[in-house]
Amino acid sequence: MRNISDIIEHHLKSILTNSPNGSIEIQRSELADHFQCVPSQINYVINTRFTVQKGYLVESKRGGGGYIRIRKVQIVSKARLQELLTEELIGESISQSVGYAIVERLLEEGLVNIREATLMKIATSRNVLTLEAELRDRLRANILKQMIAAILLK
Repeated sequence: MRNISDIIEHHLKSILTNSPNGSIEIQRSELADHFQCVPSQINYVINTRFTVQKGYLVESKRGGGGYIRIRKVQIVSKARLQELLTEELIGESISQSVGYAIVERLLEEGLVNIREATLMKIATSRNVLTLEAELRDRLRANILKQMIAAILLK
């Protein structure tokens, strides 16, 4: 059985998929009422499942007429995607969880298949990169950058 966070995520993604402009506006309290949960549960889902690394932009306005706007970032070109991923999101160092989120995004966009995504995750996991954390995160960044460059060149 799926947990409430998975259900909320699935609900929001299905609304986004059916949105003509790839954007939705929701009211945190209305969504919490719909799923009979606390508004902080909605915050948790949005903060952990709709991140830039996963291909989403989130805007929030608090207050009486407040809303949360979620937009799926569209890939303009492979060159721009490579620049965005390697220079802006990965940088010189990257944690395993952020690296995995980027690999999941590549999978969602159809740029890698399940096998390639699995191999990317294994090659950059802390179980394989058995080094001190700082060095491991720098090595992971270099490996991911090279893998992404090779994938986007094909």
